[in-house]
Amino acid sequence: MASPSIRLGVDIGGTFTDVVLEVGTKSYSAKVLTTYAAPENAIIDGMEQVCAKAGIAASDIGQIIHGTTLATNALIERRGAKTALITTQGFRDVIEMRTESRFEQYDLNLELPDPLLPRQRRYTVCERVDATGAVLMALDRAEVEELADEIAEAGYDSVAVGLIHSYLNDAHERLIRDVLTDRLPGVMVSLSCEVSPQMREYERFNTVVANAFIKPLMKSYLSRLEGRLRGEGVACSIFLMHSGGGIISLENAAEFPVRLVESGPAGGAVFAANIAARYGLEKVLSFDMGGTTAKICLIKNQTPKTARVFEVARTYRFKKGSGMPISIPVIDMVEIGAGGGSLAHVDAMHQIRVGPESAGSEPGPACYGRGGDKPAVTDADLVLGKLDPDNFAGGSIPLHADRSAAALTSVLGDVLEMDAAISAFGLAEVVDENMANAARVHAVENGEDLSDYTMIAFGGAAPLHAGRLCEKLGVARALVPPGAGVGSAIGFLRAPFSFEANRSVYMRLSDFDADQIIDLLGALKAEATGFVRGCDATAPIQCEYKVYMRYTGQGWEIPIVLSEAQAMAPDSATFTQAFEEDYAKLFGRTVAGMDIEITVWSVNATTPPQDVARIAPAAATAPAATTATREIFDPALARFAQADVVARAAMGPGVTVQGPAAITEDETTIILPASRTAICQPDGCIDISPKG
Repeated sequence: MASPSIRLGVDIGGTFTDVVLEVGTKSYSAKVLTTYAAPENAIIDGMEQVCAKAGIAASDIGQIIHGTTLATNALIERRGAKTALITTQGFRDVIEMRTESRFEQYDLNLELPDPLLPRQRRYTVCERVDATGAVLMALDRAEVEELADEIAEAGYDSVAVGLIHSYLNDAHERLIRDVLTDRLPGVMVSLSCEVSPQMREYERFNTVVANAFIKPLMKSYLSRLEGRLRGEGVACSIFLMHSGGGIISLENAAEFPVRLVESGPAGGAVFAANIAARYGLEKVLSFDMGGTTAKICLIKNQTPKTARVFEVARTYRFKKGSGMPISIPVIDMVEIGAGGGSLAHVDAMHQIRVGPESAGSEPGPACYGRGGDKPAVTDADLVLGKLDPDNFAGGSIPLHADRSAAALTSVLGDVLEMDAAISAFGLAEVVDENMANAARVHAVENGEDLSDYTMIAFGGAAPLHAGRLCEKLGVARALVPPGAGVGSAIGFLRAPFSFEANRSVYMRLSDFDADQIIDLLGALKAEATGFVRGCDATAPIQCEYKVYMRYTGQGWEIPIVLSEAQAMAPDSATFTQAFEEDYAKLFGRTVAGMDIEITVWSVNATTPPQDVARIAPAAATAPAATTATREIFDPALARFAQADVVARAAMGPGVTVQGPAAITEDETTIILPASRTAICQPDGCIDISPKG
């Protein structure tokens, strides 16, 4: 019989599917290769493994929380439904015209990414709503009916509806849905007023198109997954992790699948925030490196930084501005093509480049012996001695060092006249510097100094690279928590039920209307809490209020957090003071004599976070027992060094390890450089700091 104390977290990544089962205070995990053709197969396989380890039946599971990259991958690969866009006459080409921004300002041969839908799949209707929500030109139902017949004849599976200023007046969008539902009952419809009711039509249209594009795929997958789980005897509720760091119901996820973009990385950020709370850390750099990408996120006061827009499917070396902007609440992080499966090559300048292409799980890196013949980061880690070929993924995947060496030599070494080891050194240094540089830029953009931060490293590949990354970034302390190899899946089990509702309503502080604000925030609160109540009917709900403000005439806003009292009894002077304080922190000064305006209002409803017990730091007791030694390449020394091999499971509180060393476990390996020392904390975290 299902028990609420038995919970399953599942994260589908580009290379591995991670499964974590919690039975009370005990945890069991498994990593299985992702099965692209039918992702649910890997989930069932992993679930069977962890249930066998725990000695329970699948029917005993009381809750399943799932995160997936399927939505992201479908957008990147343009593998979605046949989709049409209906928009206002004159705005057919908005998603192709983009904005005036150029992500590479001086590149005369710059190629902008193609829109998700070609022009012949974009349709218009004669209607117009102005910037205040007033109807300038009414929509004729007969015109919509005629267009519906045209869409039916073309054989579309999904339709996105995005009209100008519909976030202020959604009547025309809803009329279009009524007609389409009546005349095309088998076609799925997505409205921008529901998916992303915010200003800026380029971002809003992109978001509703993306939602419509992946909706049939995700609905089909989620339905198949639910059917397979029920077939295995699982009767509990199934929830999905969304990109904002919370959990939503299966039904809401199927209706708004665009909210699942970045759901896996969001779980990782929640995991890191939970560790930060456990250690009372105010400034944390979350470093999540898996098989396909690396994700870096800043966490302050145990809360991940959030944003309203996220770019997916960047086409220019993961460069900001080169992707499709998705306007949804999302945990703000930088993501680069640097994972264990990221492939290396030599460019025209004879420089080693790594990613964004990835070997994935099919065929995987060359060392997997599954047909891969190009060197990946995992191949370099194996040749450099960081990985044990006989105990990778708990021994379930044997590694072939000779194939790694052959791939490194043929692709890098023969071109640059280097042997396999030096080629691996070059590859590893490039990928580490790529990640370090991404972290530096992200910190600068947020006005932060990383030397004040503690790194929390997780994901299958992060502990292999965290020590070197700390050396490059000048970060003194790093924590590698238990279960680091399946950190995102654990994060799903730590996440609250939450939903963020937002809406664009323009207001200058010189025209401050307290009654309108109370009504607006009240409506957003009702919308957000309604979604949460669909997941949990009894839990207490907290609401977080946020407004996005700027000086009049500026192009972009900054988020300003309001307390419950400030939101329910709004006052112009309080709003002004809060904005000026945050603006001065970001830009060093305020601007005198300028009016201030609000563009977006947001309410995030969430169940309370889990109680976290603080960890009292352990004092050093004894050195760890060494199980073996092996040669591991230390990049700071630029040579191989004899390193101790220590089993993490044998380390108790206070046990220390001196670098160079490898601390091994089934799901990952912690590489301790010669410059670092480590101590095991009472909760099992490996706490890494400089020697001396």
